[in-house]
Amino acid sequence: MKEKLLTILENSRNYTLAVANAMPEAKFSFKLVNESWEFGDLLNHIAYGIEWWDAHIIRKIETEWNPPMTPKTKDELLKYIDKSFGILKDTLQKSEMTDEDILAFNSAFDHITHHRGQAVLFLRQNNITPPEYAY
Repeated sequence: MKEKLLTILENSRNYTLAVANAMPEAKFSFKLVNESWEFGDLLNHIAYGIEWWDAHIIRKIETEWNPPMTPKTKDELLKYIDKSFGILKDTLQKSEMTDEDILAFNSAFDHITHHRGQAVLFLRQNNITPPEYAY
């Protein structure tokens, strides 16, 4: 099971980075509607959400929801996303893989997928064809 989850995690990492990379840096401040996040803020939420989920839900460390400011450049944000996935991968590799662990990892993947789907809509609104989904 652990190897399957590691494969899912690596696919999620690669696809999330591809979606993030598809948007030109000049469009990272784009909003779908006034009430939505900017594209860069959405990506920051995904990255921080991974770290928070890893600590609070998976490793059960009481962790306040306190996201950092969105990095100022596309490159910094891509590195933050990659770092966050690396943290989750490290936890997964060290996990004993109880049923509770598997549920926690799947809920983290669900959160990533939910917001990455929103990011795809940001691309489409800017007439950018999203990267092909790989699974």
